[in-house]
This record gives sequence, C-alpha cells and structure tokens, in this order.
Amino acid sequence: MIRLIGYFFGIGTALALLVAGAVALYVGNLAKDLPDYEVLAKYEPPVTTRIHASDGSLMAEYAHERRLYLPIQAVPDRVKAAFLSAEDKNFYNHPGIDPTGLARAVVTNFQNMGSGRRQVGASTITQQVAKNFLLTSDQTYERKIKEMILSFRIEQAYPKDRILELYLNEIFFGLGAYGVAGAALTYFDKSVSELTTSEAAYLAALPKGPSNYHPFRHTDRAIERRNWVIDQMAENNYISRDEAAKAKAEGLGVKPRRNGTYLFAGEYFTEEVRREIIARYGQTALYEGGLSVRTTLDPELQRVARKAMQTGLIKYDTLRGYRGPVTTIDVSGDWGVPLGEVKNLDDVPEWTPAVVLESSDSGLRIGLKPARQVSGDLVKERVEATVSKEDMSFAMRHVVDGKLVKAKSPADVLKPGDVIFVEKREDSENAYRLRQLPEVSGGMIAMDPHTGRVLAMVGGFSYAQSEFNRATQAMRQPGSSFKPIVYAAALDNGYTPASVIMDGPITIQSGNTTWTPKNYDGRAAGPSTLRSGIERSRNLMTVRLANDMGMKLVAEYAERFGVYDKLAPYLPMSLGSGETTVMRMVSAYAIMANGGRSIKPSLIDRIQDRYGKTVFRHDDRGCEGCNASEWQDQPEPELIDNAEQVLDPMTAYQITSMMVGTVQRGTAATVAELGRHIAGKTGTTNDEKDAWFIGYTPNLVVGLYMGFDKPKSLGRGTTGGGLAAPVFKDFMRVALEGTPNVDFKVPDGMNLVSIDRKTGMQANPGQPGTIVEAFKPGTGPADSYWVIGMGEDGSNGYGEALSPQANQAIQSGGGGLY
Repeated sequence: MIRLIGYFFGIGTALALLVAGAVALYVGNLAKDLPDYEVLAKYEPPVTTRIHASDGSLMAEYAHERRLYLPIQAVPDRVKAAFLSAEDKNFYNHPGIDPTGLARAVVTNFQNMGSGRRQVGASTITQQVAKNFLLTSDQTYERKIKEMILSFRIEQAYPKDRILELYLNEIFFGLGAYGVAGAALTYFDKSVSELTTSEAAYLAALPKGPSNYHPFRHTDRAIERRNWVIDQMAENNYISRDEAAKAKAEGLGVKPRRNGTYLFAGEYFTEEVRREIIARYGQTALYEGGLSVRTTLDPELQRVARKAMQTGLIKYDTLRGYRGPVTTIDVSGDWGVPLGEVKNLDDVPEWTPAVVLESSDSGLRIGLKPARQVSGDLVKERVEATVSKEDMSFAMRHVVDGKLVKAKSPADVLKPGDVIFVEKREDSENAYRLRQLPEVSGGMIAMDPHTGRVLAMVGGFSYAQSEFNRATQAMRQPGSSFKPIVYAAALDNGYTPASVIMDGPITIQSGNTTWTPKNYDGRAAGPSTLRSGIERSRNLMTVRLANDMGMKLVAEYAERFGVYDKLAPYLPMSLGSGETTVMRMVSAYAIMANGGRSIKPSLIDRIQDRYGKTVFRHDDRGCEGCNASEWQDQPEPELIDNAEQVLDPMTAYQITSMMVGTVQRGTAATVAELGRHIAGKTGTTNDEKDAWFIGYTPNLVVGLYMGFDKPKSLGRGTTGGGLAAPVFKDFMRVALEGTPNVDFKVPDGMNLVSIDRKTGMQANPGQPGTIVEAFKPGTGPADSYWVIGMGEDGSNGYGEALSPQANQAIQSGGGGLY
C-alpha cells in the first residue's frame, strides 16, 4: 500500500513538474515578445494647448484628448484616496498584482460560468497602466498574463507614486476628457485642488465605464456608483463616516465646461492665433503638444472695439430699413420646440431669437427662445414679451421686392410665426427692441505702435454669423487712407509740407483711353501745399505729386511699409486702388507713429512648450545690463531696438503733423471732438464701396474699414469721415479714458517755422492765415513761389502716355476719394 501511494505520488510530482515546466515555457515565450516598459520613462501624452490673453485670461483650449498633465505632487490626498478606494485599495502594498483580489475574481468568474455574465478582471492600477500604455484591450487570458508579467517589471523599475501619476494622467473619463486634471475642468470647471470629496469620488467612479455613469443620461446609476466610492473611502479610513454621509447627500453638481473659445468677443483673434500656431508648428503641436500661448490681446480693449464696431454697423444698417424675418415657424402648437432649433449668435449674447405670436398697430407680442438646461434639454417654461412700435421704428421702412416701402403698422411688417432677433431694454423687465443682422461688415485692428502687439481685433459683426476675418483676410482698396504713404515718400525725398502742388484738372492719356481723376467734391482748389492735400484729401494733387516724383518711388515705399508685397507702378495706385488688408494698413501707420522704425505685427507674445521652456518670443530686443547681479551706481539698462529705420524720423513727424491737421481741420474733423492729440486719415474708394479711417496717438494706432463682403456702393455721400471715423472716435473715447493726453514728440533738430497756409512761403509776424510747419535741417519755406505740376505755358496737366498695364489699372478704377 505504501509502495502504491509512493507510486502515485511520484506520478503526481512528475506531472506537476511537467505542467510547471510547460507553464514556465509558455510564460517565457510570452515574456520574449513583451513591449519595452522603459518607454514609460519617456511618456509624453497628448496634452491640451491653452491660449491666454495678455492678462492671463483663458481664451481657448485645443486638444484631441483634453488632458493637462499633472505631477503626482500636485494631486491632493483626497483625490488619490478616491481613486485608490475605487480601483486598488492595496496599491501601495502589492507587488503589481493583488493576490486577494485575483482570487476573488477567479471565484466570481467560476460561479458565473454559463450565466452569460461578463467576466471580472481584478486589475490593479499597475496592471491598468501596463494595459493602457503597452498592450491592447483584448479580453484574453494571454493578454492578462502579459499584463501581470509587465506589472511585476514596472513595479521593480518605477516607484509607486510614478505609477499612480501615469495612471491618473492617462485614463479616459468621458466627455472627451483624459487625465484627472482635464476631467476636473470638463465636469466641474475646477482645478483638481478645488474638488470636494463628492466630486473626487464621482471622477474616481468614471474610469470603470464613463458612458455607464453619464451625469445626465444615467444620473441615478452615477450617484449610486459615486456613493459606493465614498463608502469605500470611509471604510479605508480616508474620511470619517460623517464626512461620507455629508458627501453622499450632495448632488453630482456637474457643470460641463464648453469647448472652443472662452473669452468674450475674442473669437476672431483666437482663430487667427490658432492658424498662426498651425502654420508655425503644425497641427500635431497644437492639438497634442501642450503649448502655453500668451497672446497680445487686451480683453477690455477687445470688448470696446467689438462694441464700437457693432454699433457703427447697426447704425448704418438700420438707416436702410428692415429686410424681414430670419425664418418662419408654426406657432399653432408648442412654438418653443421649433424656435429652440434656431441658431443663436453665441458671441452676441445681448440678442436672442424670438417668434412673433401676435402683431398689431401698437407692436408685437413675442415668445423668447427657451433656454437649454445643462443636460441640453429645453426648459419647459415659455416666456413671452413685447416689442413696441417705437422699439421697431426703423422697420417701418422695410424692403419689399428690393424696394423700400413705408409701413403704417407693425402688422404690415411682421406676422405671427416670423422669427426675429430682439434685444432686451435695460429700463424694462419685459420689453425688447427689434434687431437685424447687418448686411454691411468690416474689420478693425488696435495695435501698440512701438512693439507691433495687436491689442484688439474685430473681424466682422459676429463670428457666429461669419468666421471670415475681415481684419486680416479681406483684400480691400484702402482708397485715400493710402495717401500718407505717397506723401511720406515725397517728404523723404526732397519735398516739404510747404511744397505747393497744383490742385487742378489732369488727364492721363494711354492709347485710346484717357483717365481723368477728380476730387470728391468735383472742384479744384488751385495751387495748394502738401499739408492741404492731406487735410482735404485732394486726389488731383496726389496724382500730380506721384507723377512728379515717379510711381516707382511710391511703389518702393508702399512695399517698404508692408502695405503691398508688389505694387504695380501705375498712377491710379497712388489713390489706393490696389488691394490690401486692415492689418497691413494699421502696421504701416504704426511705423509713422513709431518714428519711422519698422514694426512686426504680432498676436503672440510668447509660446512655451509643455515643460515651460520658451520656444517663441515676439519681443527680441536686447537689453544690456538687465541681468546685473547688484546695483553699483551704473546707468539704468536700456532696451536696444534693432528694428530697421524704414522712414526718416523727421519725415515721420512731418507726415504725423500733417495728419493731425486732417483731424483738426480736415476730413476727420469729427475725431477732434475727443480733444486728444490724434493723427489720422480717412479713406473712401470708388463708388463709395469702402469707408476707412486709420488714426493714432503716440501710443496707440487703430484702423478700420466698413463695406459689403461683395463690394457694392455704400450709398452716395458715404465717406470714411462720416462712417468709419465715428467708430474710431467711439473706440478711442473709452480706450483713452484715464490716460494722459500725450503730444507727438518733435525730433531734435527740426525747425518750426510759420508759413502762409496758401503759398507755403514764410509768413510775416501777425500775418493771418498762417500755420507753424516743421522743416528738416537745411530746408525751409521756398524763397520764390513755385507750383509743382504747372507747365511753363500755364497748363494744368502732363498728358503723359501710359503702358497697356497702366491703362488696364485705370479702367479697373483708381480709387481714393475722401
């Protein structure tokens, strides 16, 4: 018997050794093909790129996976406790796998065999790291064994805190959020350090199955799972029972953070920055690189610019009548449902869609678009309001079949079911004003002339209406706002502000075609100084001046100022008939405001990579002595500006002084009401298709245009001085509030001489009609009266023949009116 027992024992031992050997061989073969776990040391997950305004305000986030990498030292203990309790309470004690949990899983799976239930895995946090980083998610025993082997190796290679850090930053939480920091922002709009016990427990409940515990679709299930995590935290002595009870009594409190842009009125600016980053570094860097971008945007100036531009566009648009409703819906039933589908203007929150429920002689009864709950469902309550006849007075002139018709009653304009935009009156709880989206649009830029930093940008009335950025993408004729470039070229090449040009008829002959430019008012003033030509925006003088010095010189300066890459040297171009952008024109004026030094316009101050290293900085000026270790009575350090001198500083002052006259006495006199030292120039193109104004103080330059996207006349009599300059004025009134009224600095060596405003010759003391003019050293008023552009026979024109290309430019319309 003993021999028989020994016989069976020997057979059993041999079989056990064979099985053990086979298992060892199988595991050994699996281990040969395992991925290299050392890649975890170089882990660089896709991280969200964040864009900030100059004051640090968050403008936008871009990511394929919304993740912010957070070192384990920055994760609060209560957040760690929540995840350890939910996923792996023995994490800090096991060697990579949890034998107790594994045994429990084996028993459970054995009991569930044949029941159709899903098998449980009992994965530790280390195993999840191995699976997420190095393996697939296949539900196989082979993958599970590989996972265990890797877990042992990972535990031997890395400290526990590093493994937990990898886990917390990699896992998916739903709603597009990856990593605990991204999840905290996505679900609660909070940083991880601000999470409560209840919130931390809910996040810890999500990795098991984010869609199963969706905060709105499966609220009860989500609360049940969260409460289980809270109980586990109490059982593991991370929190007290009282704290657990208090946390379980709270609701989920989820407040999803919206995607896209976050800074009000900054959408056009943000999109321009996004495009620049992609052009500079590529899409992968933007959506996965974790860049930190500090822009030049001043949020307050941006809001002011948006308001000024929208006000100007609305004012122009409403003077031309009402074009009808946005759409029409059925109001016989629950009108809130179809109205809820009408798109809001998200960046114009003052306006809301509404539907006309009743129209009468006194006004409208309207239903307001229902708000949406956090879950996305429309609220059930329907809110009604009124629009009086006075609050829709502009619509009493409405467009019918392309013609403007006067209506006697609101009922003649709108009927029940018409969907409209309305804006709430500030002085009433239930009264609204009728609004309509302007057809006219425009672009606007505000810039620091010393650094080129773009402080504000308006690309149109509403980004939600149109993403096309008219400040940087719209190619428009600048009209007379280009004239200062022509006059600057002249002043830089021997002319003075007192040089006299003939303001009289001129005809340019080119083959069988003639071009006869005219002044806006159709009249000629005769011989006038350059200053008068700028102040009164005289086309005939500008053409004669460009003809006298040569269009090649004008083209050279236009390219030097960055207005054009290549300007065709034809006379019509001197009146601004070439196409350019608001950004380029504002940058050109910034050069004049900056004493003739070139500037590089920039929307970005600095870019840092995910490690905080600066990879781009706009301000590349040097500063000797800035890093001195101690004070030893040395001079204060100075920034060294190595920018190219595009224009003589004295010329820059002369043209600035002449444009100050444009504001004080010329075509932009409305701006003089601000009582500030401002230089500027209006611009109106042929057939009044575009209205411009660009102006500046010593520390701020602002430019804008207004016009239709498909160019057409703004209406006879519309000018840059009447349409664009008031928008500039509205912006500057607020932007300059509280700042000193600084005058433009006169360069050393300039001579200030009183001259006769008409003849340009030196004036006698007390002589009427004089003005103080700035002259460079070695120059001054003419000793004898000489008129440029008048032949010896007294003729008023040159009659110079032009090339076929110039002839074509003439036929396309040399702009530049007023």
